[in-house]
Amino acid sequence: MFASRLALAQEYAHILATDGVLKGLIGPREVPRIWDRHIMNSAVVLPRVPQQASVADIGTGAGLPGLVWAIARPDLSVTLIEPLLRRTTFLEDAVRDLGLDNVSVVRSRAEDVNETYDVVTARAVAALDKLGRWCLPLVKPGGVLLALKGRTAQDEVTAATATLHRLGATSIVVSTYDNGDVPTTVVEVTK
Repeated sequence: MFASRLALAQEYAHILATDGVLKGLIGPREVPRIWDRHIMNSAVVLPRVPQQASVADIGTGAGLPGLVWAIARPDLSVTLIEPLLRRTTFLEDAVRDLGLDNVSVVRSRAEDVNETYDVVTARAVAALDKLGRWCLPLVKPGGVLLALKGRTAQDEVTAATATLHRLGATSIVVSTYDNGDVPTTVVEVTK
């Protein structure tokens, strides 16, 4: 998945396991599961992201999935959007320490962002109806929202379908990406 950038992904995993825990972005019990539950959970979705895409990661927290995508795919232009100062400070330090020139960090709420992107993503941020209201206005026409969800994804789609269509969704698909023991479930909303 990371090819020649595996060392960079390993460095990010180390940052998550150390500074991420110290700054409260990752729980200490998550450290043994950083690779499978966080990094690979984020990375397996990358085949769905078009080449050279502009990406916004809403409520990125510790940079998941946005930093993982930026590490694995230097062709992407990734904007990490996070409202909390301590998180944006962590992200800015991580981006600098990893030497990533394809990432920008924006301290903002999604509702206050005035740009649009080819791909907007979020992982474990909010229920799909609320997430759609925050994210779909940021998706370019023809672009996609990739919402990384859990087992309740289909139930969330059922509850949010009318809202998503009202916001411009033309297609809503639940996809599963193989990630070993725990597959990654993604709601793909095309605009």
